[in-house]
Amino acid sequence: MQNIAPSDPAAALQLHIAVGVIRDRQGRILISKRRAGTPGAGLWEFPGGKCETGETIRDALHRELLEELGIEIGLPRPLIRIRHAYPDRQVLLDTWLVEEWQGKAQGLEGQQIEWVAAEDLPAKPLLPANQPLTNAARLTDQYLITPEPAALLNELEGLNAFMGCLAQAIANGQSLIRLRLPHLSDADYAEVADQAVALCHAAKARLILDRDPDMVIKLGADGLHLSSSRLMSMTERPPGLRWMAASCHGGAELAKAEELGCDFAVLGPVNPTQTHPDSTALGWGLAAEQVERAKLPVYMIGGMTPSDLQSAWHAGAQGIAAIRSLWPSSK
Repeated sequence: MQNIAPSDPAAALQLHIAVGVIRDRQGRILISKRRAGTPGAGLWEFPGGKCETGETIRDALHRELLEELGIEIGLPRPLIRIRHAYPDRQVLLDTWLVEEWQGKAQGLEGQQIEWVAAEDLPAKPLLPANQPLTNAARLTDQYLITPEPAALLNELEGLNAFMGCLAQAIANGQSLIRLRLPHLSDADYAEVADQAVALCHAAKARLILDRDPDMVIKLGADGLHLSSSRLMSMTERPPGLRWMAASCHGGAELAKAEELGCDFAVLGPVNPTQTHPDSTALGWGLAAEQVERAKLPVYMIGGMTPSDLQSAWHAGAQGIAAIRSLWPSSK
């Protein structure tokens, strides 16, 4: 159980908390309810607890989940690190994804536990510090950004080829996709988006658009992706969006994305890219520093391939975003 209030007000300080997002083979997430008589009683949280002096975060996670739930976990992987300020202390929620364990989870400390479908997590009243973890738990580790084919998409041959590649990308396991076709008119973009939404939803994939918020809602798409310039010009989140994301190139834009209520962000370029040869690459070190200060899931972009996933996770990122390495070539 996460420690959210000190017994001694004078002990107010930063606590390093090991948190487990435990996901089963059906994609359900385990959460537990705060017991009566504890701070935050009645609210839900992801299980975990304080890292003791001299204890590694992985050791703390293993110990806490064994004590709280009676499970022996396998090798977890980093998911997200979130800093949160309560009135009397700061907490660092060092959150790990757990997909392998032995034993049956039980509420060994008298707490109620529940397996929840990932998409139902937002409906649960969670501890404030746990809210950003909900998005990380529901997102994939890869974010595909579509290329714009050389053929005009309003020509049948070009559109069919594009949809064929999109279908193949989904078959390859891509389930979070941004439809980025900047050279199309809004009318042509909407035509492509309408077909892409149907294709994605039939395969239980999410499609994120980057045009008008009303188009997202009208077509039943899953969310809106903001360019960095559009992000910085906005003052509030458009209503009715299930997901909103933003392209960021530095800490100021990440902070704006948080302020605006974005659900996740893309940060980069981390490495030099052919697409934006004139953009200054952040490098892994600076990118990791900026992710560490963020309070939302972040995808690294810029020369990313699936082989960079481990580096992205250990830099604190949700995963990678990419075009060429995730998009199948048309035949």
